[in-house]
Amino acid sequence: MSIEANSINIDLNGRPILKDVSIKIRQGEVLSVIGPNGAGKSTLLKSLAGDIRPTNGEIYYDKRNINKVNIQERAFTRSVMSQLQTIAFDFSVKEIIEMGWVDRGESTYASEFENAVINVVTKCGVKDLINRNFNTLSGGEQRRIHFARTLLQLWRPSDSKDPKYLLLDEPTANLDLTYEVKLLNIVKETANEGTGVMLVLHDLNLAAKFSDKIVLIDKGGVVKMGAPKEVLNSKILSKVYDIEIKVQEDPLFITYY
Repeated sequence: MSIEANSINIDLNGRPILKDVSIKIRQGEVLSVIGPNGAGKSTLLKSLAGDIRPTNGEIYYDKRNINKVNIQERAFTRSVMSQLQTIAFDFSVKEIIEMGWVDRGESTYASEFENAVINVVTKCGVKDLINRNFNTLSGGEQRRIHFARTLLQLWRPSDSKDPKYLLLDEPTANLDLTYEVKLLNIVKETANEGTGVMLVLHDLNLAAKFSDKIVLIDKGGVVKMGAPKEVLNSKILSKVYDIEIKVQEDPLFITYY
């Protein structure tokens, strides 16, 4: 079970953004995508979500071409947290989280709605924010609420065998250290329960700590892909980021100069 990109290319306004990229998000794994600004990380995530169609190449949801998976099925299979998510109207926090719910019209499923909301609110530690208006929150608090909404979209009964994928673009942006670690621990726990996770991250040390696999991309192409110790290499990172980077092994720790 996977979401797979097979040799995709994406051109936007005549400019190549992704070039011959092939990756696979497997259930039960955290796959982090790293690389400099403008490398194509967010475009890759949007293409896997189905929001951008590749110029060439194919994307598959569990071996089904994404073009044959309708929007409702996609919403039930994968949940997406984008970098920028502006809310124009002053909804309550609870209303924002509830927007993540995708109902298949099954009475037994719908009956669990309130329990699912409570479960997600508790897991994400946002109970103290639930009655606030969303637009009164800080940037970090808003990110935490969007994360909770994203998790609710993937809620399933405990006996469900449906494949699930979580696509997160810079989920730790605007979060302080405490909430960075808490959020990524939830991500890791979610993966351990069988969800496939793709993370776009800038912090290489967070990628080292929480990833099962890492994809390093630069100028729209895959530079290296594999386990963290294979990808986080001083020579490769220094060349891609154009600064001196030292990687300490066991445990992995990255230092910039």
